[in-house]
Amino acid sequence: MGDLREEIREKIENKQFNCEKELTLSIISGKWKIVIIYQLGIDGPLRFNAIQRLFPRISHKVLSNQLRELEEDGIVNRQVYHEVVPIQVEYSLTPLGETLLPIVLMMYDWGKKRMEDLKV
Repeated sequence: MGDLREEIREKIENKQFNCEKELTLSIISGKWKIVIIYQLGIDGPLRFNAIQRLFPRISHKVLSNQLRELEEDGIVNRQVYHEVVPIQVEYSLTPLGETLLPIVLMMYDWGKKRMEDLKV
């Protein structure tokens, strides 16, 4: 995680982010990241297959990439259980990831209201 912080510091110092919102968006951008954060926040820790069942349209590769990026950004924790056969991997929100949950929940509420307003 130290390398990640250094990388982010360098991007900020090199003016690669014009504002704080760009930093936030760079972390949660991706078609599935927000819904992954939502499900882990609501359902708690989930195994890879359980996440994939929640989103049947997501490919194995895309889900793996999205989870890896969230892990690299310090949002998701990947816990490997070697003592279980076959080896199990469980994903959960980190304390930093949990701080995004209120934002994601507000986005959900806004979208739900907007859909109701549009009668979708």
